Amino acid sequence: VYIDLPDLKGREEILRVHLKKVKAGRGIDANEIARLIPGFSGADIMNLVNEAALIAVIRNLDEISRDCVLEARDRVAFGRQKRSRVMEEEERKLTAYHEAGHALVQELTPKTDHVHKVTIIPRGRMLGATMSLPEKDRYSMPRGRAEEMLQVFLGGRAAEHVVFGEIDAGAASDIQQATNLTRKMVTEWGMSPRVGLLNFAGDEDQTYMGQQIKQ
Repeated sequence: VYIDLPDLKGREEILRVHLKKVKAGRGIDANEIARLIPGFSGADIMNLVNEAALIAVIRNLDEISRDCVLEARDRVAFGRQKRSRVMEEEERKLTAYHEAGHALVQELTPKTDHVHKVTIIPRGRMLGATMSLPEKDRYSMPRGRAEEMLQVFLGGRAAEHVVFGEIDAGAASDIQQATNLTRKMVTEWGMSPRVGLLNFAGDEDQTYMGQQIKQ
């Protein structure tokens, strides 16, 4: 049974249900938080509230604050901060320019989402991150927006090349995202003039071992 991810109103209602189980501060606006977590499932929202409660306890707070919820959102979406990880100054500089490249291109491409936060504090597997803040839920993908998203994905690698004259392995995740988007544009959405209006993706519901290699 396939269940769609909740929309803005759904996320807000789910969030209110879980906030009733904890001591939430008055500064928490469920509608605002719901706007900050597009793509979150019901389980993700439950984890967000649980993480926010843990953060409040660690900080010796009497109630969950807005900052606790925002930090919990980043943990669920990107992983926990790893402040204990020791990075050489050269790596920190490379990461900073890489993320600045993403942020700069994103600000210069009007059809992409606004930059919300840029950090070079490691989270999960990432040495840094440029986080977006969508203005609304999106259910379509115009070609112009898809092309600008590809520019943003590769902005970090481009910055490395411009500043340092060489490239690093840190763009692996960016290249994977760009590859996935490009594959959909060409094989599913008919956005390639050379390939035309043909679907090469096949039936995604009928998966079996080796299908990707066969395609």
